[in-house]
Amino acid sequence: MVSISHTHPSPAARAIGWLRDDVHLARLAIGVVALHVVDDNFLQPNPGTTAGGHLVSGLVPVALLVTAGALYGRLRPGARAVIAFLAGFFGMLVAIEALHHTREGGLVADDYTGLLSLVAGIGLIAIGGVTLWRSRRRDDRVWWRYARRVLLAVGAAVVASVVLLPVTIAYVATHASHVLVPSADLGSSFEDVRFSTSDGLRLEGWYVPSRNGAAVIAFPGRQPSVQKRAKVLARHGYGVLLFDRRGEGESEGDPNLFGWQGERDIHAAVRFLQGRPGVDPERIGGIGLSVGGEMMIEAAAESTALEAIVSEGASGRSVRDILANGDGWQDVLGNGIATAATAVFSNNVPPADLKSLVPKISGAVFFIYGERGQPVEEPANKAFFAVARGPKELWEVPGSGHIGGIDAQPEAYERRVVGFFDRALLQGA
Repeated sequence: MVSISHTHPSPAARAIGWLRDDVHLARLAIGVVALHVVDDNFLQPNPGTTAGGHLVSGLVPVALLVTAGALYGRLRPGARAVIAFLAGFFGMLVAIEALHHTREGGLVADDYTGLLSLVAGIGLIAIGGVTLWRSRRRDDRVWWRYARRVLLAVGAAVVASVVLLPVTIAYVATHASHVLVPSADLGSSFEDVRFSTSDGLRLEGWYVPSRNGAAVIAFPGRQPSVQKRAKVLARHGYGVLLFDRRGEGESEGDPNLFGWQGERDIHAAVRFLQGRPGVDPERIGGIGLSVGGEMMIEAAAESTALEAIVSEGASGRSVRDILANGDGWQDVLGNGIATAATAVFSNNVPPADLKSLVPKISGAVFFIYGERGQPVEEPANKAFFAVARGPKELWEVPGSGHIGGIDAQPEAYERRVVGFFDRALLQGA
């Protein structure tokens, strides 16, 4: 009698066989991307924030990734390739924060799963390419075969520019920010200070004490461009407060380069200055650059505590500004997608358009933009000036690029800006 023995593959062999299946491999990679989303939003959120504050930014992407993984093996090769490409793109996108931190200050918290997501994303792109190659049709006419491939390539390029690019901008804006605080060059002695926002975030910054009873918030951050303005104001006796906005530098919170919710930081800064010795609470102003100018507009519209603001290089923060300014449908489409993605990634609704906020400002306002600044700056600032109801000034800086007035026209810039604050904050002192 002959005995027949059955050999069973070892666990390692079974694992290798499992990984050779592109469906299993794609699902594993999608799971790695989902792991980083969970880690980033729920397991290791940014300091000062909680998992409960990231429900939308965490649950929406995870739900889409889980659905993609569940459907992956049931779809035709072409659809699987599309899912692999999109999931791979997202896997690489969500790794941007880890790459940014590596470049600026080293890996922290969830950056390690971010790097795993990068590898998974690259793998998914490769799987998508292989799937397309294996499933390519060769039984039709040659001319139609290549025409179809050209049409698919053009369609992919359109989707990338119309949809994926705005989504990328939105993710970078809500996850990448300045990590390092630059050296101070304020020309005056200063204090390291900290204060808290109404939603419980701790913000860190520098304060130059006032010598004339007035103080100005220079915003956003402590970057050299902001320090230049602070140095000029301090030289004229103004107290100056510079600080890292939420999610930036040494401050807590989630970043948002578009400035959504950033007016809360300015309100907290005003409260800080109102309690400083040597500062008259009725003589507080602010100067904001680019998105900082946009946040200054919103803060001044919401509170009468800011007696005077300078807004330099402001234009808009969401599709609401595009609609308010009457721009073309192309701008509405791209900005609409970017706004929707930003809302998801930041767990916030977009702020009101700036044009509707400017008339609510009761204090003095000075709008500045560069002759060679961004194309939207000139029409936006002229529109702001037209609807402003309080004391107002407007200046197009000759030869200046975006927020470059102090470099293009240093003497005129100092004379105009300091003169504006002197009239608004020191008159009658």
